[in-house]
Amino acid sequence: MLALATVSVARAAVFQLREDGSGVFGATEIVTTRYEDTLIDLARRYSLGYEELTRVNPGIDPWLPGEGAQVVIPGQRILPPGPREGIVVNLPEHRLYFFPKPKRGEPAVVYTFPVSVGKMDWRTPLGRTRITAKTKNPAWYPPDSVRREHASRGETLPRVVPAGPANPLGAHSLRLAIPGGAYLIHGTNNPDAVGMAVTHGCLRMYPEDVEKLFELVKVGTPVELINEPIKLATVDGELWLEVHPPVDAEGQRAAADLPLFEQRLDDVLGPMEAAVYWERALEVLRSAEGIPAVVGLQMLDEEPDADVDPAATEAPVAALPPT
Repeated sequence: MLALATVSVARAAVFQLREDGSGVFGATEIVTTRYEDTLIDLARRYSLGYEELTRVNPGIDPWLPGEGAQVVIPGQRILPPGPREGIVVNLPEHRLYFFPKPKRGEPAVVYTFPVSVGKMDWRTPLGRTRITAKTKNPAWYPPDSVRREHASRGETLPRVVPAGPANPLGAHSLRLAIPGGAYLIHGTNNPDAVGMAVTHGCLRMYPEDVEKLFELVKVGTPVELINEPIKLATVDGELWLEVHPPVDAEGQRAAADLPLFEQRLDDVLGPMEAAVYWERALEVLRSAEGIPAVVGLQMLDEEPDADVDPAATEAPVAALPPT
C-alpha cells in the first residue's frame, strides 16, 4: 500500500483495527518536500522516530533534503504479538502501542507513537509491568549513576532539576512499576532524538505524544515491554512480514535470522501451511527496513491458483529455503 502526498500537518496516531482481527494497518506514503523541510521535521510531523525515517531514505540528507525530494513515509505496520490490551512497547521497533478498551458499539482502535529507548549500557528492561503514577511538570532526580556518568565528562548535574525548559523529562511523566530504578515514560526537551537508543532506560516521547498518552491512560494500566524484531500477520490469505534490526543482549543492533523467522511463522500459522516467497522473505530479513511486505500465501486444502508467485515453495513452513 503506497500513497503519494504532499507534506502537511501532523498525522493522527490512532488507527481503527480490522474486524477480522488482522494485525496490519496504516499505509506507506511518498511525500514531496518543501525547501524548508528536514527529515527531523518530517519524522515529528508523521509521528515517526528519526532512525525509522532515515533508514528507509538512504542517500537523502537529513538536514537538507531540498525542494521536491521524494521521501518515503513508513506508516504501515503490523501489530506486535500478544494480547491487545494496555500499553505494548516493542524495543527493536522503538515504538509504543496503546490499546484502549473498546466502547460499546464502537470499533477497536490502537494508538501508536515512536519512543526513544535505553542505550547500550542502560537497557530498557523487558517484561510485564504497569503504570503506578502520572505526574504533570515533574521534577527530575538524576540517579547517582547518571550523575557519575556526567561527572566523567566534566559535567555537573544537580540532585534535582525542577520543572521547566531545562528538564529532560518534559511536561508529563508516567512511572512504571519496575524494581531497581526509576523507569518512566516521559516527554523531552530534546525532541530531535526521539526514536533513537539514547536514554538511561526510560521511554522518551515527543511532547505532544506523551501529552496525548497521559490523557488516555489510567494508573494501573498494564505495560508489556517486548523484544520482537520480526512481526508477521495474515491478511485475506496473504502472509505479511515486517522486520526491524534486532537488539542483542548488549543493546546493540544485530542481524535478523532465519530460524527466528521460521519460529514466528509457526506461531502465526499454527497447523496451517504456507507457500513462502523465500527470496522476498530473505530480502526483507536482510534489509530490516521496518516496512511490511507480502512474503507468501496461506495454503488451502485445494490446489493453489495458477497465478501463485513462482518463487513460492509448497513445502511446510518449517522447511528451509532452497540453497
